[in-house]
Amino acid sequence: MAVTASCRASEPEPQVRTAAGVLRGGREAGLAVFRGIPFAEPPVGPLRFAAPRPVRGWDGVRPALTYGPPPPQSGVLGTPQDTAGDDWLTLNVWTPEPGPAAGLPVMVWIPGGAYAIGDSSRPEYDAGRLAGSGVVVVTLNYRLGIEGFAQIDGAPANRGLLDQVAALEWVRDNIRMFGGDPHRVTVFGESAGGGSVAALLAMPRAAGLFRRAVAQSVPGTFFSPELAADIAAAFAAELGVRPTVPGLSAVDPARLPSAGDAICAKMIRWRERWGQITHRPIPFAPVVDGDVLPATPWQALAGGAARDVALLAGHTRDEHRLFSLIDGVLGQVTHEQTETALHMLAPGPDGARRYREAFPAAADEELYELVNGDWLFRMPSLHLADAQIAGGGQAYLYELTWPAPGVGGGLGACHGLDVPLVFGNLSSGQPAMLIGDPPSAAAEELSARMRGAWTAFAAHGDPGWPPYNAGHRLARLFDSPSTVAAYPEENSRLLWQAHTFPALPLLNRNPRTT
Repeated sequence: MAVTASCRASEPEPQVRTAAGVLRGGREAGLAVFRGIPFAEPPVGPLRFAAPRPVRGWDGVRPALTYGPPPPQSGVLGTPQDTAGDDWLTLNVWTPEPGPAAGLPVMVWIPGGAYAIGDSSRPEYDAGRLAGSGVVVVTLNYRLGIEGFAQIDGAPANRGLLDQVAALEWVRDNIRMFGGDPHRVTVFGESAGGGSVAALLAMPRAAGLFRRAVAQSVPGTFFSPELAADIAAAFAAELGVRPTVPGLSAVDPARLPSAGDAICAKMIRWRERWGQITHRPIPFAPVVDGDVLPATPWQALAGGAARDVALLAGHTRDEHRLFSLIDGVLGQVTHEQTETALHMLAPGPDGARRYREAFPAAADEELYELVNGDWLFRMPSLHLADAQIAGGGQAYLYELTWPAPGVGGGLGACHGLDVPLVFGNLSSGQPAMLIGDPPSAAAEELSARMRGAWTAFAAHGDPGWPPYNAGHRLARLFDSPSTVAAYPEENSRLLWQAHTFPALPLLNRNPRTT
């Protein structure tokens, strides 16, 4: 006889033995939930700016009932729980059936946030509905901003990515006791989380830690070491220290995000040195350092680095519209702003002219959104799928085209809309603002369809539509109703087809002036 959720609620709190010690979780809606599990030692004191170290064991039973503190980050993103503490490297597990016999597929979520903000405790990342589909879901924190991504003398590059690898190693070593199959792990993430997934596909240290990957709205921004080091020097100068481990270690972790915010606010001053990233602005990204990250994801995948990993990649239709709202230009984009965006971001020496020719009926605002969205998210996501099949792997492609009815319907299928739809959390915070509260039947149906596709992909490697290939370029268009059709952004695809998304260079190598 089936065990109901009410019967489960009366069961003892679940306990799981990990390599480091015993954890006690809780029960929610028929699931066992464990929060705030350390997967590495706190990266402070002697471990500041170091690669993550394995967590030390503990005696007795450790409660795993509350989220761990978020890593230091900009105040742009509020955090719903107490932020005190330096145990930033924690993860959370939702499982329908703890114990080594279950063998369920595992989905590991990497939060986004421009590599500068992000926190696994946010309500939209609650994995109860997703895990209720019969998968084990893991969400995690990793170091952000200067702590995680600045290029610092004496520190390994891409510490935030190394944190993600450490979390995946924890999953490999422990997830079986939570009911998961360590040989059926899928990493998934959106925005900077999608960029992290793309980077993990290219990282030798991550090889073998996951079998499938879902890359949602992948940013095209990866830095060269020279550019990253120059930006780090600006951060350090803002703080009055040198861009070294001893120099930055003297600064309290809570103070570092303010330096990032200060540089972000005046990035236009460095336009001649830093180029395109001053347009958005984008002070943090993975660094193609030749060691942790040997090549850009597009170069690595085209060379076959991830041919044994199935890839699901895609983006939203109106990627940039949310940023236009945040920037205060939605509905007010000028001709001059459009020309600046076209000349800075469009590929090739005559990219601005080619954009206007490709979209002859488009007004300035539409062109502004198109070139921004194409450069930052849409074409990098498409090119990731192209690189994967060029390298002998398998890829599936999607585009979210459903226009969110919230905010007067003016944001369309905007950046980030896919996250609440995939998790099924439609009625909290920003998702409710975008989707409407209560959510419509169409929104609930679309969310169920996307959850079903993601979990089917995690379980079997097939999300429910044909694989992407260079001949037919079929994609799932998530809408109400959803369809399978040729990838619809053909004009943009042709404009960008020769672009390689290289590591962004330092444009002016002359000595820095203050």
